[in-house]
Amino acid sequence: VQLQASGGGLVQTGGSLRLSCAASGRIFSINDMAWYRQAPGKQRELVAGITSGGMTNYADSVKGRFTISRDNAKNTVYLQMKTLKPEDTAVYYCNAYVKSLRWIGSDYWGQGTLVTVSS
Repeated sequence: VQLQASGGGLVQTGGSLRLSCAASGRIFSINDMAWYRQAPGKQRELVAGITSGGMTNYADSVKGRFTISRDNAKNTVYLQMKTLKPEDTAVYYCNAYVKSLRWIGSDYWGQGTLVTVSS
């Protein structure tokens, strides 16, 4: 199983970006999916998560600005980011718990995509 993240880039303060992360390989089902980020010199933190049923949760710092969604048919999770701030600058990683068989699952990470917000 592989997670391929895309959509990062350079944007000005107040701008928007949409990240995508597609899972591929031997997939029976995907449970929770999430986006994390890691800024230079800081620990990786949860940005947003979404269950297979569509329930979502967000870090307080992004509530009202970021929206996580998923397309189960495409095994893809998205992160729509609006009103970006310089403090959102980080490498963003997607994460998913993927079952390759009904009773066998593992946690997977994407390769990371860099988001840079200029002031």
